[in-house]
Amino acid sequence: MAGGGATADGGAEITLEYTPTWIVAAVCCVIVVISLVFERLLHSLGKRLKKGSKKPLYDALLKIKEELMLLGFISLLLSVFQGPAQKICVQESIMHHMLPCPLPASESAAGAKYGAAMFTGVLGGARRLLAGGGAANDYCQKKGKVPIISVEAIHQLHIFIFVLAVTHVALSVITAILGIAQTRNWRRWEEEIQLRAKSVDPQMIKHVQEFKFIRDHFKGHEKRWHILGWMRSFFKQFYGSVTEEDYTAMRLGFVMKHCKGHPKFNFYKYMIRAFEADFKKVVGISWYLWTLLVVFLLLNVHGWYVYIWLSLAPFILLLVVGSKMEHIITELAVQVAQRHTAIEGDVAVTPSDDFFWFHRPKLVLHLIHIVLFQNAFEIAFFFWLLVTYGFSSCIMGRPAYVIARLVISVVSQLLCAYSTLPLYAIVSHMGNSFKKAIFDDNVSEGLVNWAQNARRRKGKKTTNSETGDSSVDGRYGGSVQMTNA
Repeated sequence: MAGGGATADGGAEITLEYTPTWIVAAVCCVIVVISLVFERLLHSLGKRLKKGSKKPLYDALLKIKEELMLLGFISLLLSVFQGPAQKICVQESIMHHMLPCPLPASESAAGAKYGAAMFTGVLGGARRLLAGGGAANDYCQKKGKVPIISVEAIHQLHIFIFVLAVTHVALSVITAILGIAQTRNWRRWEEEIQLRAKSVDPQMIKHVQEFKFIRDHFKGHEKRWHILGWMRSFFKQFYGSVTEEDYTAMRLGFVMKHCKGHPKFNFYKYMIRAFEADFKKVVGISWYLWTLLVVFLLLNVHGWYVYIWLSLAPFILLLVVGSKMEHIITELAVQVAQRHTAIEGDVAVTPSDDFFWFHRPKLVLHLIHIVLFQNAFEIAFFFWLLVTYGFSSCIMGRPAYVIARLVISVVSQLLCAYSTLPLYAIVSHMGNSFKKAIFDDNVSEGLVNWAQNARRRKGKKTTNSETGDSSVDGRYGGSVQMTNA
């Protein structure tokens, strides 16, 4: 049948019009029940986060819901346009370039039949046909061409995008949980600092080199010590990335710069709240990550072996980011040693944006976001290919390369969770500004509302001045309206 209906010889798949109604109703019921259960679980999780005063995590959950909505829209587009895509016809020779798998030798000699079968998805009768799918193939065959993409290929791409998004969200959640778990010692350090703050012991004056924080990071002014400082920063990210002396010095530096009148400020709670707020950005898939996905799929060409280098890129980037943040701690210590000979009390650093790339501490979060997405892509791509085509498939690549890529991705993920994220959680606050997590949720919401009202009032004043009206504030807070006739 041209319309894709059932045929006696089983030449095409059975469409909805020839499917028993009880099967349609049962399948629809199962899908709806699963969707409702999943939606209720997310709703219950959101209520629990709200009750637990975990607004940043609740915002991250809303971000996950947005990503799921985007996936649903992508799914709808792929389903709607897979029919019209079958009527986009191209020359068969175009389909023989930039292939993930090489064509068989017989195909290279014989030509067209295998290529047409391969790219229209007719191999072995395994195609998934929708209504009108067969007619679309006939449409291109009558012109001596082939469809630009088969229905089966669209279906597989659909599944891969879903697997990628789910893998990215799951790995981001696991990585963030492991990263916060790595900071459990910091809570104890904060509690000890709070206890010492209650005592009235006199502050001792010490030579700057008597502080362990300075001795660990500052070895002298010679050039060779700068090189050794970078080397030490590179290796230190693999063990004890943040010591108690590092935490104490950076905490005191932040408090002295932003909370000078509040020495008992709980820096650990502020840091965790800020980290939870940043998690909302990490768990999402931004436009530049979708662009990277398109580039990754484009470069998956047989013989190029680009993926082995793409898997190395995030690992190298992660090492560079970790080394940079460790070196920022070293630079803070060097700055203190150069400015002071003796210090009363505990050593305190001086936060500054000058220590960060392009004077932007937020840039580090974007780089970590890219690394996490690339790792998710590698892991999702591996398991999707394994389930869809098998380990021996040509699209999988050489076994040695596949195993190497998977190992690099897993190592990158673990390094990010146990070292890079904890480093970011504290070093990112060594800039000139602080984050709104420094206030609790009520104060933060009040400040946001105040800022919005101020912008609204400013906009009204601008509008009034453009129409010829102006207002002059009175001495006692009143206002006198003046109109130009």
